[in-house]
Amino acid sequence: MEVKEKNFLTERDIQKITEVNLAEVFGLQHVCSEFSLNSLRIDTLCFDQENKSFVIIEYKKDRSFSVIDQGFSYLALMLNNKAEFLVEYNEKIVKNYDEKILIGLKLG
Repeated sequence: MEVKEKNFLTERDIQKITEVNLAEVFGLQHVCSEFSLNSLRIDTLCFDQENKSFVIIEYKKDRSFSVIDQGFSYLALMLNNKAEFLVEYNEKIVKNYDEKILIGLKLG
């Protein structure tokens, strides 16, 4: 099948088409869009069931030299806030969790 080039007007356009096709193209499970934590906003938060890991997708319409720094910021955010990522996953995907356990995780 031939893939045709398509120009996107905004990063949001790229995000929409990517999120609709996450499972088919990347084998990822969509957790949420625009996940905000500690003054950072992640465009798309996904979960890779095969590797049991979170995947962060950041969209760029144009070239950006700050993307490496942004990636390191997101990695640090995830490593320092594991409980919040798990809560988001449980609230959006699992939807059957014990809130007492999650409160303990946030405080612990």
